[in-house]
Amino acid sequence: MKYYLVVGEASGDLHASNLMQSLKALDKEADFRFFGGDLMLSKGGTLVKHYRDMAYMGIMPVLLHARTILRNLDLCKQDIAAYAPDVVILVDYPGFNLKVAKYVKSKLHIPVHYYISPKVWAWKEYRVKSFKKYVDEMLCILPFEVAFFKKHAYAVHYVGNPTVDAITNRDFKEESFDAFVHAHQLEDKPIIALLAGSRKQEIANNMPAMLEAVKGFTEGYQIVVAGAPGIDPRFYKQYEQAFPPVRVLFDRTYRILAQADAALVTSGTATLETALLNVPQVVCYRTPMPQLTWWGFKHILHTPFISLVNLVCGKEVVKELFAKLFTVDNIRTELKQLLHVQSYRQNMLDNYEEMQQQLGESGASDRAAAIIYHRLPS
Repeated sequence: MKYYLVVGEASGDLHASNLMQSLKALDKEADFRFFGGDLMLSKGGTLVKHYRDMAYMGIMPVLLHARTILRNLDLCKQDIAAYAPDVVILVDYPGFNLKVAKYVKSKLHIPVHYYISPKVWAWKEYRVKSFKKYVDEMLCILPFEVAFFKKHAYAVHYVGNPTVDAITNRDFKEESFDAFVHAHQLEDKPIIALLAGSRKQEIANNMPAMLEAVKGFTEGYQIVVAGAPGIDPRFYKQYEQAFPPVRVLFDRTYRILAQADAALVTSGTATLETALLNVPQVVCYRTPMPQLTWWGFKHILHTPFISLVNLVCGKEVVKELFAKLFTVDNIRTELKQLLHVQSYRQNMLDNYEEMQQQLGESGASDRAAAIIYHRLPS
């Protein structure tokens, strides 16, 4: 069978590559063509466009690169038509992928499956109508999404969460603290981990306040930053030079978290990863116009939380310091609680167990692949 996948960012590349591996286990003749990245390419097939040439986030970048985005969209449509796949698999990236879905379903009449639903439960709920019209199968990775779509009379599948798979199958699972610090020439002191984002602008927004907040802890702890994939290591030099005790390690995020006593984490999948590795955390996310952003969160968005941990649990498990709550003093105060108040730490860890139960067992990619493969026309 012929599979066409469309991915727009690094996390999609990771999850799509695992899905491809699972599809290959079911379909020995599987042929892949895709908009994606290096991880997908490592599974075989043809890379048409790299996600690095597509990842424009925010209003201004999208406007400034509108022509490029339209050219990419036209290329994607034409390439799918020429390839004539048995199924098109879209991974998150809704602004682009919904347009692809509409074209594929209405013009080419090819089955469309969506893996990793866009967060329409937070905003742009009207997009559910498009999903129902142009997407044959929606494969969700957050358990509460099933109830959300059911409210719109749209039957979807919860296949499990691929982050559970990634944590379960990670390398160095049995690594000791001593082995980790020795391997990276670190000090023999407990670790505070900093995960400041995956994009340069996110890192620039969050890192200075994070570093300021941990200054008072450097006598008893060492500060280790998880360098984001795809970011030039030279970008982090300004932070290492401005704050000498910091160490930045790349491609070591899970290993860092596994050895950390606490973590400062921006919102996103990183909050889920941190919780799955049982690390007490505080969510820190600086936004422009914090007062206005806070008002918008309270009055426009349809979600009570921004972190996946809290959303899955349906209650506040980790403190969310964003918009007007994002201050150095607030981050420092919460970090003290996480490090020094045992009952506070333990309550968070107990709630992590509840979250893990809701997410379920590993095997999301296998379950998604099985649904896709068995829905294919014979």
